[in-house]
Amino acid sequence: MSAVDTMILVFIQDKLRSPFLDWLMCAVSALGSNGLVWICASIILLLIPRTRMAGASCALSLGTEAILVNLILKPIVARPRPFAVMDITPLVATLPTDWSFPSGHTGAAFAFTAALFASHSKLWKPSLVLSILMACSRLYLAVHYPSDVIAGAMVGIFCGWLGWIMARAAAPVLQRTAMKP
Repeated sequence: MSAVDTMILVFIQDKLRSPFLDWLMCAVSALGSNGLVWICASIILLLIPRTRMAGASCALSLGTEAILVNLILKPIVARPRPFAVMDITPLVATLPTDWSFPSGHTGAAFAFTAALFASHSKLWKPSLVLSILMACSRLYLAVHYPSDVIAGAMVGIFCGWLGWIMARAAAPVLQRTAMKP
């Protein structure tokens, strides 16, 4: 944990807490639990023929991000969560039990957004707003350090680009599937 990480978290806890933000940040963070909002959005995009490629890009980016973050990076880095080592009370009912680095919520959000951007979908703009809120919520709730969130965003952007590359490679299969009644 760096001094900057600590300073930012302490500032958020001391200066920004409010009942409205408590509610908003809990709600935004809950949307990202288990990637639910991103998975549902990917399924919807996959079901619509004109957005199928964007949906495939998003789904592939989410799968890549989940593997990279949860199965590879978190166990290797094994960084404890801020509430485990600092005198901070997190605002979540169920405390995360996995490692802190990188932020999976942020990674999934930015993977989805980057895949939309790469797919030339106009939906990337509202997705970016939600992704930024998601990242901020993880700091506000004291379940991640700022460096966890930044790393999660970077990993997510990489996975979004990779998901788009994989979807383009699978385009002939997706197009054949789209033509079937």
